[in-house]
Order: sequence, then C-alpha cells, then structure tokens
Amino acid sequence: MGESERPSRATIADVAREAGVSRTTVSHALNGLGKVNSATRDKVKSVATRLNYRPSVRAQGLRSGRSQALALLSSMPSAVSAGPSQLGFFTELAMGCARTALLKGYVFVLAPPEGDINPVDRLDIDGAIVLEPTADDPIAAALSDRGIPFVTIDGPAGERSVDLHHAATAELLVGHLLDSGAKQPALVAGASVRGSQAAARAAYLAAAERESFAPIIAEADESEGEDAGFRASESILAAHPDVDALFIPIDTFASGAVRAGVQAGRTIGLDLLIATRYDGLRARTSSPPLTAVHLGLDEISGQAVDRLVTILDGSSHPSDAASEFAPTLVVRESTAGPAKQPAIGQGSA
Repeated sequence: MGESERPSRATIADVAREAGVSRTTVSHALNGLGKVNSATRDKVKSVATRLNYRPSVRAQGLRSGRSQALALLSSMPSAVSAGPSQLGFFTELAMGCARTALLKGYVFVLAPPEGDINPVDRLDIDGAIVLEPTADDPIAAALSDRGIPFVTIDGPAGERSVDLHHAATAELLVGHLLDSGAKQPALVAGASVRGSQAAARAAYLAAAERESFAPIIAEADESEGEDAGFRASESILAAHPDVDALFIPIDTFASGAVRAGVQAGRTIGLDLLIATRYDGLRARTSSPPLTAVHLGLDEISGQAVDRLVTILDGSSHPSDAASEFAPTLVVRESTAGPAKQPAIGQGSA
C-alpha cells in the first residue's frame, strides 16, 4: 500500500459528523463529562469504536493541564549510577518505575544524569522521583522552584521518601566480610554525602570499634567511576599490606578494586575479599563474581511511583507504609575466604 492509499486517522470531527452531534458532545460523551443523555453517549461510543477513533493525548493534556508524564531524576554522576554499559542502578530503577507508572495511566520519562545539566526546565512533567538527592540537591531545588511535586528514593526521612535500607545493607556487608574471615577490612567509599555512603561509613566504623580493628578508609570521586575505585584500592593495598578485605558500597568502584587487587598479586576471594552494595551487572559479570546485596529495586520503584501518584491525585498524605522487602545478601566467589577454599590436592580421589 503506498503512502497515498494509507487510511487517515479518524478525528473527533469525523465522530461528531457520523453521530450527528457537536465535537463538544463527543468529548463529553467519551470522557464522562457534562450532561449527555445515555442514548447519545452510547451512540457516540459506538461510532467512535466503528471508526477506530483514539482521542489525542496532546489535546487531552491541553484541556486538563496535565501531561500524564513522570520522570526519574538524579544528580548522581552517571559514572556510578549507570556506567559504560548504561545498564546500572539508575536504569534498573527507571524500568521498575516505568512499569508501575504505565499501569497507573502515566508515561515515564528518563532524564539520566549528565554533568552539570539540569533537565527540569526542559521537561513537561506532572511529577518526579529524585534518586538519592544530596542535602542541597540542584534537581530537587529546581523542581521546588517550578512547583513540581516530587518524592525521593533515599532522601530526607519523611512521608515523601522511600527508604533504600542503606544501614541494613551496610551492616550485612561488613558483617559478612568479618564472618568470612577478614581481620583487617578497609572501606572504599564515594566522597559525596549521599545516604548510601554515610551509612557505609557508620556501619564500618561501628564494626571497627566493636571488633577492635584499625579503620582504614579511602574516599574517591564518584564522577571518575571505575578508575577512581582502582586508584583508591591500589593506594590502600600498597600502604596497608595487612588489609584482607575491601568493603565497597559503589559497584563501579568495586570493579576498579578487583583490578587493583589482581595487579597487587592478590587472589580475589582468597587473600583479598571484596563485597559491594548493588547486585547489578558489574557484580554478576565480574571475574570473580562479586558478593553483593539484592536491594529489591522493583519494590522500591513501585512504592515511589505509588506515593507520587497519590500526591498528584490530591492527597496531602501519601501512604507511609514501609516496604515489606528486606535487603538480602547474594554471596559469590569474591568473599569465599581462606576457610572455604579447597586445600591443594583436594577434590579428587
């Protein structure tokens, strides 16, 4: 079929003409508005079905003043939120948000972090979800200035923030390293003050005091991604050869730590244990695979969208029900530990 033969899309004028009513009556009949008697409403719906008429989303938005669009936004550097594969933490959350939003009648816009660019003024959205904002987050400030409602994932505690369980996650990882035989673990954290990094420091320092090991902490610039993790880990291993484990809450940094460990002549999972926070592509495809935590991002994203839509629908008190999900440890070869490695010569009769 050529371009000239392609059937044109039915318009509201076509429905009005076929039904013998005005365009306003068609709009009211299809949207449950105004005073349209049942016979006319049924006739209009029948004609619309026969003509395969679909209301214009743009026109509906102009009438309602709503775009029916939501966005996931973050000032977190893309080097740690997504990475070179673009299949990281940010993307997984976005997919979960998009599924829930669509079921609730919204489309979801993805505006990934990109340097100093603030995307808020370029978006036509009804509301937003802000991922791990800092105390003076520029994205959150821009949304507030424009009067756009938003909720946060791991923002300041309150009814408009969904908890990512940072404290529980950090304690799981530090405890696992110690249980796996680590005597002198070190921490490689991001230099930011985001909740995940603050919780990692707190859990690590508490463990150091409890277990009487000297705290060794290196901070790295999140915007530099894997290379920053490599340099920080390299420095720790050179200055502290007794370090036998690395707790690294950022998975991008953990990939760099594996490189640094191998370069230093260590065997990852034997004389150098490594554990990270996010059980994503990096953790699963690392060599060896990295112990990480299943964070329940589907549950987290669904809860964030639920809260945002509740606000947009006019409730001043979004649900504050806590997520039923608890983070769970996914143990892999990177923390096997000396006691769990087969002795030389074992394994064959």
